[in-house]
Amino acid sequence: MEWKSDPMRKPLLLRGARQVGKSSAIRHLGETFQHFAEVNFERNKAIKSFFQGDIDVHLIAQKIAAYLGVPIVNGKTLLFLDEIQECPEAIMALRFFKEDYPELHVVAAGSLLEFALEELPTYGVGRIHSIFMYPMTFDEFLGACHEDALLAMRRQASSLSPIDDAFHQRLIDLFRIYLLVGGMPEAVLAWVTMGDMNRCQQIQSDIVLSYEDDFAKYKKKANPDLLRTTMRGVCHQSGQKLSFKQISTDYRSSQIREALRLLTLAGIVVPVVSTSGNGIPLEAEANDKNMKLLFLDTGLLLAVLQLEGGLSQQLVQFIMTGNAQELVNKGGVIEMVVGLEILRNKPAIQRQKMYYWEKSGKSIAEIDYLDIRNLKIMPIEVKSGTKGGMKSLWTFMREKHLTEATRCSLENFGEFTYVDMEDGEAQRHVTIVPVYALSQF
Repeated sequence: MEWKSDPMRKPLLLRGARQVGKSSAIRHLGETFQHFAEVNFERNKAIKSFFQGDIDVHLIAQKIAAYLGVPIVNGKTLLFLDEIQECPEAIMALRFFKEDYPELHVVAAGSLLEFALEELPTYGVGRIHSIFMYPMTFDEFLGACHEDALLAMRRQASSLSPIDDAFHQRLIDLFRIYLLVGGMPEAVLAWVTMGDMNRCQQIQSDIVLSYEDDFAKYKKKANPDLLRTTMRGVCHQSGQKLSFKQISTDYRSSQIREALRLLTLAGIVVPVVSTSGNGIPLEAEANDKNMKLLFLDTGLLLAVLQLEGGLSQQLVQFIMTGNAQELVNKGGVIEMVVGLEILRNKPAIQRQKMYYWEKSGKSIAEIDYLDIRNLKIMPIEVKSGTKGGMKSLWTFMREKHLTEATRCSLENFGEFTYVDMEDGEAQRHVTIVPVYALSQF
């Protein structure tokens, strides 16, 4: 809606993994216009010819209007070019809509769009506005479950004013459900309308299989079997430092690395790269040879493990019944979803990068995530329990001379100050952010 009303808007490119809701979101936007013209390049193959030869966007718009029988009127029509990766000439033409026809609202989306963009020499950088779309956040899940009052109450809570225990417990229960349902809109819809977890799992399995079917479209770049093996291997290592050997011994490291690059392009995995964390930007000291990987959705993660022969059932039972401390400290899925929540709540106008810190040697230390807050590095630990169990955090803060840190867990909002006797009684202040409130972080 902000884009719609922006007088300096550019053609909009909605980017993200398959089935996160890109087309549906644009159709909802179309309801706010007098006319909505949707072109699907997989279905309307003949329209591809409109973009051949010299690009005259006014003429193209007239042809589309005649073909669809929908008026294309400045300010009153939303022109939606769906599955645009099927027509690279249309991607190239987006820049000319900005230059020659800026009054018209033009939006485009597509699955595997990143692969098409990678192969184009230029597609109008500076003349196209991108928004990256992800599966639903926990806040969006609460909204879908009609828990607006609970969400409003949580938003009023803080480390100085924790939420009441009854509401805290209710949020934990809903967060457990969110871990199982995930954030894919179709799965969330099935849960909200039917409350049937088995139906959600069927939908999740169908989505995973559709991803694997897509791998055949990558075959110019990588073997579909390699992509399938790599994707499933990532799911077995959620929350852990990535080991290529654990993914497969049948493929070379270079092959697996290329498969990971393609899965990242497709939005299926998100790298969390190791960095020294000495200063800003974090990318300056990043080492992409050491990384962890986030799978795009917890529900889909469980579906992949289920396809591997029921491996997810034990994890499902753990999520449903494990006590809060064990779930945070022993469940890699919680560390993964914390990363996903941090990622999804960042600005959507650019592809975000994620980082962590590790120290090897005699004493191994690791900080789950590093982020930037107020132009300072903010270490984020996913851990439940006592101050004494956070040795990695104290080591990092001591080395980098930091006074502020965040702990994410299934505890209530809170904070504490730790006096570091090993560093001249320096004070370390830690804010406790519940995993169900990461949008407030």
